[in-house]
Amino acid sequence: MIGWLNVGSLALGLIAWILPAINLMQYKNHDHRNWVVLSVMSISACAISLSFQVFYTNHLVKIEDWSALMDTTGAVAFVSAVLVIVTIILNAITLILYRGKIAE
Repeated sequence: MIGWLNVGSLALGLIAWILPAINLMQYKNHDHRNWVVLSVMSISACAISLSFQVFYTNHLVKIEDWSALMDTTGAVAFVSAVLVIVTIILNAITLILYRGKIAE
């Protein structure tokens, strides 16, 4: 059951990147109502993805699997930082583009 936290974290991380990409692909359309909802869902998916990693790390601490912690902590920290940075950049680009469209 605990192993699903990593799968869920990966899936939600991908969702966090796919939703702003959908926003950017729909930029040319005339319907601009959903971009805020998709951006909030993207940031929420990123946050839940990171919390799944925290829960998994907590599980490793509880079962005292120190070697797994030492082997994976560096990679998890790096990938988490990349997830957050890319999610923020994609949503910032969406905000900049759509803010100008709504003003028109």
